[in-house]
Amino acid sequence: MYHQAIAQISQALKNMERWLDKAQAHAQAQDLDVGVLMHAQLAPDMRDFIYQVQSACDYTKAGAAWLSGQKPPRHEDTEQTLEDVRSRIRKTVAFAESVQPAQYADATWQQVSLSWAPGKVLVGPDYLLQIVLPNVYFHVSMAYAILRHKGVNVGKMDFLGPVNFVDKA
Repeated sequence: MYHQAIAQISQALKNMERWLDKAQAHAQAQDLDVGVLMHAQLAPDMRDFIYQVQSACDYTKAGAAWLSGQKPPRHEDTEQTLEDVRSRIRKTVAFAESVQPAQYADATWQQVSLSWAPGKVLVGPDYLLQIVLPNVYFHVSMAYAILRHKGVNVGKMDFLGPVNFVDKA
């Protein structure tokens, strides 16, 4: 279950990287600096597109690491450009995909501490289902919504990405 879940959220990040191509094309077509899209937000009290990508990446790499008994790689939050964002996504996906299924063998018993809950831990299934998955999809959804709000031509299939249909038996 753990490897499949991390693979699914890694795919969400790959989908998000493809949106960057559409964001770049939109900016060029509108004679707009693509940086405007990277720093766009939905509401004044909400963080920008880059932050949404950083957060989705952080929850993905943390999930892969903690559930496989590792320490997450540290990525400085210095991204400013579309290429910086693309690199952040690629580094995160590469790490998540490097974790092999056997490395999740003890995930059910892993205890994960969160900075905002001192003295408390979550065990693997609760960490995955209550923290990792909802947070990744929240931040991916916000990134998607920011681009849509700014007129980038992304749709539901861009959000979903590849779907593995098979012929009906």
